[in-house]
Amino acid sequence: MKNLILIRHAKSSWNAPLLDKDRPLANRGMQDAHLVSSTIDKHLPKTFIIWSSTAKRASETALIFAQNLSCPIESIIFKEELYTFDERQLEKIVKSCNNDYDNVILFGHNGAITNFVNKFGNVFIDNVPTSGFVSINFDSKNWETIDKGKTQKVIFPRDLKI
Repeated sequence: MKNLILIRHAKSSWNAPLLDKDRPLANRGMQDAHLVSSTIDKHLPKTFIIWSSTAKRASETALIFAQNLSCPIESIIFKEELYTFDERQLEKIVKSCNNDYDNVILFGHNGAITNFVNKFGNVFIDNVPTSGFVSINFDSKNWETIDKGKTQKVIFPRDLKI
């Protein structure tokens, strides 16, 4: 059994004239990342690896989640190839995961994430929002052979705000 948790980076700032990859989180993004990361403990497997896009907004989101989950920051694996908006590229990366790892938490970008969860999950999601959390289980022993999985949990910031 393989379990993939996809988290879209938190809301980023457009205030400065920066390259897309260099955009930092906005204040709302930081708040939403803290909100979601403080509520997901019970939905996480006991052991997992963390992958993150190298884009500033994704890596900052991963750092907030790691901090709130008491994971060592050094355990985050930053992957240049996760800076993608294409679900086929995301699928290729996920399917290349070492089978020694059954659980992966991945921080990335939209449309790749929304399109990926709709292709591989069994619950249609119109749009995974920033800081959105989607967990999918696959009945497979190999990442390379994952196919349609079961969407286990979906948590969006708006669902946590009262």
